[in-house]
Amino acid sequence: MHCQSLRAWFIAGVVGLFGMLVCFSDDPPEERVQKARENTRAEWGRHWGRPVFLRIIKEDSLLELWVQGEGKTWGIAKKYPIRSYGGEIPPKQKEGDGRAPEGFYRVSLGQLNPASHYHLAFNIGYPNRYDREHGRTGSNIMVHGSYFSSGCFAMGDEAIEEIYIMVEHALRRGQAYVPVQIYPFRMTSRRMEQEKGGEHRELWQHLEKGWRYTEQNQQPFPDKDS
Repeated sequence: MHCQSLRAWFIAGVVGLFGMLVCFSDDPPEERVQKARENTRAEWGRHWGRPVFLRIIKEDSLLELWVQGEGKTWGIAKKYPIRSYGGEIPPKQKEGDGRAPEGFYRVSLGQLNPASHYHLAFNIGYPNRYDREHGRTGSNIMVHGSYFSSGCFAMGDEAIEEIYIMVEHALRRGQAYVPVQIYPFRMTSRRMEQEKGGEHRELWQHLEKGWRYTEQNQQPFPDKDS
């Protein structure tokens, strides 16, 4: 093995180990969630318990938390920087490739993990039907706390508390599932033209429908892939 490869392997190992060490929390899961609930309820006021959906834009390292208001209108309540997701726009293809997926996913109560080593977490439901039909493999893709990730979306502990609790409370108040819609970039006409000859053109044309729907209607795309 070349020296440069050894050095890269060593750095990756150290970073990964450090990431694991900083993720563990001493709080019992029940106390961790209760503290997060108290903080979030005080912060979010009128949005508390309303239906939500999440839109992730990988190129911008951004997670948008949308909330449904009066009269079934939706709006972006808050934007969060994604601390780490693997750092590549191409979608996840197979188990262990270190990439984050792109597509339309759903989160239900059973996918929440208050006992996560990454403070709090929820599984986005990858692979969905579209992924499986196109031979994509992998599992346990999360939105979680901490600043480190390879294939999941690390939000930092403070941000994940708000996101997790808003998702949890919406589900407990009767929302059937929370959509999580993940895009490689802002799918404008100009950007799609730039990417028209790309390897992932088929997937991105599929996702473009969802992006346009949300931009035009200001509500989550009613996907059928999950």
